[in-house]
Amino acid sequence: MPTAEIITIGTELLLGETMDTNTRFIAQVLRGLGVDLFRTQTIGDNASRIAGSIREAAARANIVICTGGLGPTVDDPTRQAIAEAVGKELEFHPELWEQIIDRIARYGRKPTENQRRQAFIPKGAIVIENPVGTAPAFIVETVSGSVISLPGVPREMETLLTDKVIPYLQEKYDLHSTIKLRTLHVSGLGEGVIDDKVGDLETLANPTVGLTAHSGVVDVRIAAKAGTEIEADRMIAGMEKEIRKRLNENIFGAYNDTIESVTIEAVRQHGWNLASFEYKTEGALKSRLAQLGNPTYLGGELLQVSPENLLARAEEIRTRLEASVVLGIAFSDGSDSQGLDIIWVTPLGHEERRLMYGGHPGNSRRWAVNMALDGLRRAVGRVDK
Repeated sequence: MPTAEIITIGTELLLGETMDTNTRFIAQVLRGLGVDLFRTQTIGDNASRIAGSIREAAARANIVICTGGLGPTVDDPTRQAIAEAVGKELEFHPELWEQIIDRIARYGRKPTENQRRQAFIPKGAIVIENPVGTAPAFIVETVSGSVISLPGVPREMETLLTDKVIPYLQEKYDLHSTIKLRTLHVSGLGEGVIDDKVGDLETLANPTVGLTAHSGVVDVRIAAKAGTEIEADRMIAGMEKEIRKRLNENIFGAYNDTIESVTIEAVRQHGWNLASFEYKTEGALKSRLAQLGNPTYLGGELLQVSPENLLARAEEIRTRLEASVVLGIAFSDGSDSQGLDIIWVTPLGHEERRLMYGGHPGNSRRWAVNMALDGLRRAVGRVDK
């Protein structure tokens, strides 16, 4: 099975002026083809550094995909860099120049002389005509694999990758495999605890299991490579069954599920509705629940003063808004940590909980909302047991 690396080229990426969306798109395409992507990197507009990175990548991987640096200006050095990396001269293609002239003429303009640079590509390269832009792309085949150069403009890159490069890769490398993913979302357990429970699964080669921690939520990623989607799905299903057995109710969803969407759906299924209140969270709980657009959520209050009695405040809101369920959170500051008080009131009773937060202040509100929603999710779930 071939391996791949991605190199995105452009000083604007290194300076943070432009967001790199190309890497993600290419990575998803390679995953769908069953190609193992081992490394990605970003290089500024410097021909020698680009050439060095391409040489190193080509020594490690069969497929090197570069994006960017194919424009007409002096700081678009990718063509020269790839030629240097593979030991080829740049060669002028009159037919490409005619295509560039024709494309620019559609805008009622004549090309400038510097745009002629775009008609030069490494000698012997496979030309990829660009029907949606002025910069032609190309593929240089080497002894060990292929170096593919695509425009940096996302729409142009996506079009050429989909229409031209994918068929090339499928034929060149006889690609008949696929890599599929499934992500399970876990709350109520820290990353270390989850790793202790499923760590042995993380050492497997296929399917693979990996963890990604967020504030109060951990994603468990399952990836399987197989000859068909059906076989990959079968492998993932078997692994998911084992993980669910180990983590049980701590798994609250998969794919695009969020803790707020799962929790409010659990409330709705009981025929209940929900109101909220919060203190020192800048409305984080209300904002996330309101964004769902679910009529089960009646709204929430942002308190300016810390509630002395959480239960009394919850009952007052419950009566006034005629809510079945009320969820409340309130922060209190400490010397080196923050205390979080949580309360949820349901038709079957109430529960209060106090937690401590010592992480980065910028993550505290997200963590607080996740912990509160997880507590309510579990409380509502216990009604069915």
